[in-house]
Amino acid sequence: MTDSRITFIGAGNMAASLIGGLIAQGVPPQSIRAADPGAEQRARIAEQFGVATFADNAEAVAGAEVVLLAVKPQVMKPVCQALAPALEQRPLIVSIAAGITCQSLQRWLAGPQSGAPAVVRCMPNTPALLRQGASGLYASAEVSPAQRALAERLMSAVGLALWLEEERLIDAVTALSGSGPAYFFLLAEAMTAAGERLGLPRETAVQLASHTALGAGRMLCESGVEAAELRRRVTSPNGTTEAAIKAFQSGGFEALVQQALDAAAARSGELAEQLGQ
Repeated sequence: MTDSRITFIGAGNMAASLIGGLIAQGVPPQSIRAADPGAEQRARIAEQFGVATFADNAEAVAGAEVVLLAVKPQVMKPVCQALAPALEQRPLIVSIAAGITCQSLQRWLAGPQSGAPAVVRCMPNTPALLRQGASGLYASAEVSPAQRALAERLMSAVGLALWLEEERLIDAVTALSGSGPAYFFLLAEAMTAAGERLGLPRETAVQLASHTALGAGRMLCESGVEAAELRRRVTSPNGTTEAAIKAFQSGGFEALVQQALDAAAARSGELAEQLGQ
């Protein structure tokens, strides 16, 4: 990774997080380039990380071994089509855009070269901004073992990176971890409001809910114990936690979570069809 030349197309928050993670892992700033149409964003990235920035995408990808596409899904098609003629050295393409399939990317990036480009499709989530993210990755058939390892190291710079054997599972990853932080924020929001109604000052309720989520998350990740067992350990018979859990379950909590993830996965598939034309 330290010898690889990496170009980011799009220099927003997620790209900045990845750049910061790579540099923290020892990748020299001179190996990284970033292209973005916004002058302020380019200046911010250059000042923060010391990487070269470009207004022109084609200029930025010259000599790159990895091109990471970090633009909004709605503009991915024209960006790729304009970029295609500049990809003469056939770099690895890594996309973190939601709803854009490998097939669509390969079609748009084909350019004058023969054969489809090697594409890795990723679904990260927003905690990557704190280098605590969780990403699902899928590689097209053209990706070599060395490129696969390179993509994994790149996404591991901001958290957990797990491979998927079928691209369709990206929709499930989107539903579970891609959109997942919002579910926890919603629960924390509801817990905070409930705490206020029980008489706690708002700031106290906010801090208690936030740190409860932080501590529970660390226990889940670091204890090596499954969630169901951790829940059982803190649920004493006839105690306060049991009363709350029973209230959740009587309201159909598990079924509601399934419905929510089903809806998110279905929408992910719909977006792939709409944006991939």
